[in-house]
Amino acid sequence: MTERPSTPAPQPRLRPGPIAIAFATALALAAVWQWSNVLLMGFGAILIAIALRAGARAMHRYAGIGLKPGVLLSGLAAVLVVAGIVAWAGPSISGQFRQLIGSLPDAWKQIEDWLGQSSIGQFLERRIEDAQANGGGGEGGDLPTVFSYLTGTLTTVFGGVANLVLLITVAIFLALDAPMYRAGALRLVPPSYRARAGQIADELARALARWMGGQALDMAVVALVTGVGLWLLGVPLALVLGLIAGLTNIIPVVGPFMSGIPAVLFALTQGFDLAIYVALLFVLVQQAEGNLLMPLIQRYAADLPPALTVLAILAFGSLFGFAGIVLATPLLLVSIILVKRIYVEDVLDDWQGD
Repeated sequence: MTERPSTPAPQPRLRPGPIAIAFATALALAAVWQWSNVLLMGFGAILIAIALRAGARAMHRYAGIGLKPGVLLSGLAAVLVVAGIVAWAGPSISGQFRQLIGSLPDAWKQIEDWLGQSSIGQFLERRIEDAQANGGGGEGGDLPTVFSYLTGTLTTVFGGVANLVLLITVAIFLALDAPMYRAGALRLVPPSYRARAGQIADELARALARWMGGQALDMAVVALVTGVGLWLLGVPLALVLGLIAGLTNIIPVVGPFMSGIPAVLFALTQGFDLAIYVALLFVLVQQAEGNLLMPLIQRYAADLPPALTVLAILAFGSLFGFAGIVLATPLLLVSIILVKRIYVEDVLDDWQGD
C-alpha cells in the first residue's frame, strides 16, 4: 500500500507588529520629505497624463481613434498649437517682453523719486541705510560674484529644461498605459479595500480633469479680457501683459499680484494716470473673474473653500517652494477628497452625501 505524500502544513503569514508599523510609517514619511521634489514632479506628470487621456477619449468617442494613438495625437496637437502660437506671436511677445524688462528700472526709478518726496519713503530709506550700515557688505560687482551669478543662472535654466523634458516624458508613459499603472497602485492596497480604493482613484481623476478644464477656461478668459482691456487703454505691451495675467491666474490670490505689479510698473513709465487705469482694470477683471466666472466654472469643476485655498498656498508654498504654490489648488482638491472619502465616510462612518 502506497502512502500518500503528506502535504506541508500551511506556513503562518508574517504580520508586522506595532513597532514595525511605526518604523515603516516613519521611514515612509522621511522618504516623502526627502523626495518631495520628485513626488511633486510625479503629481504634475499625472495632471498632464489626465489631460492627454481626456483628449484621447474625446478622439475615441468622436473619431473612433484608439486610446494609445489618441494620447500621442493629443500630445502632438498640443505641441503644434504651442509651436503655432510661438511662430505667430513669438517675435512680438519676445520683443514686448524685452521691452517690459527694460522698462522696469525706469519704473522703479520713478517710484523711488516719488517715495523720496514723501515722509513714508524717507522713513523707509533711513531704515534701509541703517540696516546696510549695521550689516556691512562689500562690493557686489567683482568677477567671482558675477561668474557665480551667471553659473547659477545657467544651471537653473538647464535644470528647468531637463525637468520639463522628464515631466512630459513621464506624463506620456503614464497616459499610454494608465490602466496598468492604476492596477499596480491598487495592488499595494489590501484586497478587501481595493474596490473602494479604485472608486476613490477614479473620483480623483475625474475631479482633477474637471479642475484642469475649468482652470484652462478661466486662464484663457482672463488673458483675453486683460489683453483687450490693456489694448483699449493704449498700453503698448498689451499682448505679453495679458498672457502673463492668464498664466499666473493658475495661482489663486497670489497670481493677480504677480501679473498686476509688472503691468502697473510698466504703465507708470507712460504716465501716472495710465498706471491708475491699469490697476483699476486688473481689479475689475479679478472681481469679475472671482464673482461671475469662477462660480460658473466651479459648478462644473470643483468648489474649493477660499479660506482653505489660501491656507493651502501658504502651507504647500512653505514646504515645497514655488512648485508647491503652483500645485497648491490641485493638491488641496486631492486632500479634500481623500479626507472626505477615507476619514469622514470610511473611518467615521458619516455618509451624508455631497
